[in-house]
Amino acid sequence: MKAVYFSAGGAADVLQYGEIESPGECGENQILIHIKAAGINPIDCKIRSAPQRFPVTFPVIPGCDGAGIVTATGSQVKNFGLGDEVYFSQPGFNNRQGTYAEYVLADAGLAALKPRALSFEQAAAAPLVFITAWEALHDRARISSGQTVLIHAGAGGVGHAAIQLAKLAGARVITTVSNEEKADLARQLGADQTINYRTHDVVAEVLRCTGDKGVDIAFDTVGPAVLQTCFRCVKPYGDVVTILQPSPDTDWSEARKRNVRFSLELMLSPVLMELVEAKLHQGEILRQCAALFDQNKLTVRIARTFALADAAAAQQHLEQNHPAGKLVLTV
Repeated sequence: MKAVYFSAGGAADVLQYGEIESPGECGENQILIHIKAAGINPIDCKIRSAPQRFPVTFPVIPGCDGAGIVTATGSQVKNFGLGDEVYFSQPGFNNRQGTYAEYVLADAGLAALKPRALSFEQAAAAPLVFITAWEALHDRARISSGQTVLIHAGAGGVGHAAIQLAKLAGARVITTVSNEEKADLARQLGADQTINYRTHDVVAEVLRCTGDKGVDIAFDTVGPAVLQTCFRCVKPYGDVVTILQPSPDTDWSEARKRNVRFSLELMLSPVLMELVEAKLHQGEILRQCAALFDQNKLTVRIARTFALADAAAAQQHLEQNHPAGKLVLTV
């Protein structure tokens, strides 16, 4: 089959495109998927640049997100049949392969029927970011109607999913952006206030927007420096959730003073740690999101598509431009 792969870590130019051995037969709880499109996420670049940090096997086929057609099923798979259109997120950990390929074996519990309202390209862009945002807001922070939520990088992949999910939960949303184009997108998705972090003091603006009370939930999708500011943006007894590794020199004193409930969100954990129930939970999140997509209550923004053979250029574009929305490979 045609696939993108690499045999050593490094910059995007280590990615090769060519023929590679096709997946074998399905395990009892697996499905074989003919990939039509693959989503691109920052984690793909992190695995490529430092594969030694992850349980991967060389040659590595990158990619977590995919959408395609089921062509074979394992003996214990009851929820999918041949010809079903599905979408899923599965990192290539623990002897699995990623989605930058024509075919992939995927754990059936991680997949759901593709939303009818979405193309394969749109569906492939959705799983990782919507699962991440859902777990962060619902499972970690326990969002509820009437709360105020600060979502950092609202025009990014996870951010643009989080804005929509927070609004559906009945929350007021404040989000940060880097320019007016991204502010327009965030408002289209439902953000109530946008803050340009390049031109404004985010903490001061958040406090101004909340009458100096702070937000109920602060969601960091950027990294340690932004996480540090979240502790001054959240109200006492509020929630802070991050999808990045906190820095060793993080100052926790403000979080402690405010009695903040702090959570880490890593949607890769179910596959990384082979957690069966957690995999099924992620599949259920995708089923619920599919219903919301088909009801026009959710949308996914695609910034640009690339051919599978151009995966190296696509990853370079992601790393250099931080586009509004998602990048997708067409297979």
